[in-house]
Amino acid sequence: MNKNSLTRACLLALSLMMGSGAAYAKTPPDQLIIGMNMNNLLTLDPAAMTGNEVVGIVVNLYDSLVELDPNQLTNVRPALAKRWEIAPDRKTLTFHLRDDVKFHSGNPLTAQDVVWSMRRLLHLNLAQASVWKSYGFSKKNIDQQVSAPDDYTVKIVLPKANDPQLVIYSLGALGNLGVLDSKTVQTHEVNNDWGNRWLTTNEAGSGPFMLDTWQAKDVLRMQRNPHYWREQPKMNRIVLRHFQESQTLRLMIEKGDLDIANNMAVSDINALRKDPNLTVEAVQKGTVYYVAMSMKEAHFANPKVREAVRYLIDYQGINKALMPGYGVLHQRPIKAGMPSTLPDPGYKLDIPRAKKLLAEAGYPDGFDTTLRVLADQPFLNIAIAVQSTLMQAGINAKIITGTGNQIYGAMRERKFDLLVGRGGSGVEPHPHSSLRALVYNPDNSDEARLTNFQGWRTSFYDKPLNEMIDKALLERDPKQQIVDYQQIQVRYDELIPAMIPLSQMVDSVVVRNEVKNFQSHPSATTFLREVYKTGGDK
Repeated sequence: MNKNSLTRACLLALSLMMGSGAAYAKTPPDQLIIGMNMNNLLTLDPAAMTGNEVVGIVVNLYDSLVELDPNQLTNVRPALAKRWEIAPDRKTLTFHLRDDVKFHSGNPLTAQDVVWSMRRLLHLNLAQASVWKSYGFSKKNIDQQVSAPDDYTVKIVLPKANDPQLVIYSLGALGNLGVLDSKTVQTHEVNNDWGNRWLTTNEAGSGPFMLDTWQAKDVLRMQRNPHYWREQPKMNRIVLRHFQESQTLRLMIEKGDLDIANNMAVSDINALRKDPNLTVEAVQKGTVYYVAMSMKEAHFANPKVREAVRYLIDYQGINKALMPGYGVLHQRPIKAGMPSTLPDPGYKLDIPRAKKLLAEAGYPDGFDTTLRVLADQPFLNIAIAVQSTLMQAGINAKIITGTGNQIYGAMRERKFDLLVGRGGSGVEPHPHSSLRALVYNPDNSDEARLTNFQGWRTSFYDKPLNEMIDKALLERDPKQQIVDYQQIQVRYDELIPAMIPLSQMVDSVVVRNEVKNFQSHPSATTFLREVYKTGGDK
């Protein structure tokens, strides 16, 4: 197909998708139209969600106790909780709720709903339970640790010594304690599933928007909640549309048929920077792109093989050629920009060194393996680059592509060899946020199901390292705490980990200039309630 034919085909597809004969129809002034890749959007259940895409939806359907200021993450703002206290013993957190909040169903939101939502997280034990399990909560103790002394007071007693401020950051940053309408969800329970099946495609929140419809890999619509306890959202409807191809997103936002475009290729983003009607927002996030190895697989259980892989990645080349607009070079588990983050160790592609390590490990001729990766960019291009350099040392990695559920699902089941992915929390303004997601693994058993911990997924376990992470979290002296976190990074490196960070995420979003008050949140909890549009030029 030549270039002109491709353009005509895109415009025809655009016309059909927008349900209008006019290809260049301006988006309605009271609707925000967002284009994105929905391959990784698998569930709307706050307890089961994984990935940044769904977080950005859930935080607009549900309210949480507190929120983090996108301009200064350490600034915790009131939400459902109008105020809170930390007890002098640092073990008890008390939240005082607003008394004027109603769920979308019309049911009043009370402390009992907050308690039930938190109990649900631990009893379901799905992806988002991992963070709370790291704080010591479990299915066995959650009913005792979280209580409602009255209808508008929630008391959380920490099961073990912890940094209570980090717990508050988690309540604001993760989006997983979106408070659910317990009465509504319980009417949809099937076989004691806490409403999980129903909440996969439905919602029971109190947020600024209500779910209208979701058709997987097609469209998701949210409508304004007319009874929202804050000011009414400025947009009547939010419409998210699925697009696989970056070129289509580029064409549509250029012509004004989209207001916001996510998940675009670097080449298209760079081309759009020259358009006076558009703005490219780039926000550095705490998540990292990585190459992961499963230590359940015999080859990668050998530290010399893992070290060989460390020297078979062209970090500098990948970041220079593939990552502008997606990420920046970063080789540490703690996100960049924090006082405790050590300078990068400076790993580079070194094929002779890698071959020597493989020979010492008993694989002088290399071996065959598989490399799983999302069929999206930049993941696929990273995987192809890694496959190429692995091959130069004799490691023949067959690339297996798939959706988020297929690729990360295999990782969550610990049934993979190699994988190129993106993960690691880093959403809370605290070093523990990154370490918890990428390194910490308090229980390496299959039964633990710490599926949101990359350390557990890769079967990487070191008891002294876990103890160092626990100790650093409780250190009261800020200077000593920085030293502790730096020592953790040194030990992590020396252990030859199963996960190799190569780039820290940059989220680039293209926004039309008539869209106002849109601000990408570093923790992916981007609020849309104050977004509006002016009549900008077409």
